[in-house]
Amino acid sequence: MPDILSAPLVVEFPFTRSLGPVQSAFLTGLRERTVLGVRTGDGKVLVPPVEYDPVTAEEIHDLVEVAATGTVTTWAWNPHPRRDQPLDTPFAWVLVRLDGADTALLHVLDAPGPQAVRTGMRVRVRWAGDRTGAITDIACFEPYDSDPGESSPHDGEFDEPVTGIVTPARLDYTYSPGRAQSAYLEALADRRVVGERCPSCRKVYVPPRGACPTCGVATDERVEVGPRGTVTTYCVVNIKAKNLDIEVPYVYAHIALDGADLALHARIGGIPYDQVRMGLRVEPVWTEGSRHPDHYRPTGEPDADYDAYKELV
Repeated sequence: MPDILSAPLVVEFPFTRSLGPVQSAFLTGLRERTVLGVRTGDGKVLVPPVEYDPVTAEEIHDLVEVAATGTVTTWAWNPHPRRDQPLDTPFAWVLVRLDGADTALLHVLDAPGPQAVRTGMRVRVRWAGDRTGAITDIACFEPYDSDPGESSPHDGEFDEPVTGIVTPARLDYTYSPGRAQSAYLEALADRRVVGERCPSCRKVYVPPRGACPTCGVATDERVEVGPRGTVTTYCVVNIKAKNLDIEVPYVYAHIALDGADLALHARIGGIPYDQVRMGLRVEPVWTEGSRHPDHYRPTGEPDADYDAYKELV
C-alpha cells in the first residue's frame, strides 16, 4: 500500500458583488464616518442593515443613523491574530450593540488584555484613516465611557455612493487524499492512470474515491486505464486566471479515458481552441518533473462515434 499523501492547499479568489440601496447606503456611510441601520415594521433597528425583514420577509428600506458608541454584549479573546485580521496584536472579538440599534455588530476591540474586556463595557468606533466604503472603515472598537447616544432618521443620500465591493476569499487547509486517491497520484508520478472498479456494477472510476458513487460499496480493485481518451464535452475559457501562465482563450474538457466509466477534466492543447470538438481523440502530454499531465493533445485518430461516449457526456 502506498504512503498516504498530504499537502497544504490554498483556495483563493476575489468575490465581486453589486450592492442594493440599503447595503450601498450602509457602506457609503462608513466611508463618511456614519453608521446606518434599517428599521423593521415593528420598530426594531438592525445594524448591520438588511434588505428584508428576517421575521416577516418584507422589504425594508427606512434608514436610521445610530451612534458610533455602544455596549459589548459578548466577547472572545484572540491571543494569536492571523494574517489579514483587523489587528496584528492580540484583540477581542466583540458583539457591540450600538446606541440606537437593537442588534449587535461583530467587530474587534483593541484592548491591552482579556482582563480589560467585559460584557457591558462601553466602547466607540475607531475610524480607519483611509476609508473606501467597506466594513474595514471601522478599524476597530476601543474602550470609551459615555452616556448612550440616540438614533435619528437618515435619507441614505451621499455623494459618489459605493455600488459594488470586491471581497478577497481565501481558505488554507491541509488536504489528505486518502488511500484510493493517494494510489492514483502515485501512479500519475509514474505516468500511469489508475482507477478502481466497483465489485457490484463493474464500472471503473477515475479518479478513484474508494467507493462507488452509484452503488455505495467500497472499491479496491485497481485498473489501469488510458492513457488515451475521448473528449465528451468542453468549454472555452476566455478569462485569464491569476498566477496561471496560460494564454486565453483555451479549452477545458471532460475526457473519458479508454477503459474508464467516468470522465475527468483537463486542458486541451496542441490544437486551436475553435477546432476542439466532442469525440476528439486525445492523449496526455507530460512535462519534465511533473507529477501529472500538463495537458492533452489530439492523437490524430478518427473521432470517436457519439454512441461510444454518450453515457459519459
